[in-house]
Amino acid sequence: MNSNQVEGKLKDIGGKIQEEAGKLVDSKQQQAKGLKNQAEGKAQETLGDAQETIHDATK
Repeated sequence: MNSNQVEGKLKDIGGKIQEEAGKLVDSKQQQAKGLKNQAEGKAQETLGDAQETIHDATK
């Protein structure tokens, strides 16, 4: 695993928590921020996956 995979996963999880917290306090703004963080985290994790694939292919 590389840093983008780890950081992306953490951002995704944090976004899920933020979204759920927004639901609990009925804050659409926090829910939206949570969804944004989830999307960013998944994108970063995908980038990390691609980097890992390239790294493995060039060994």
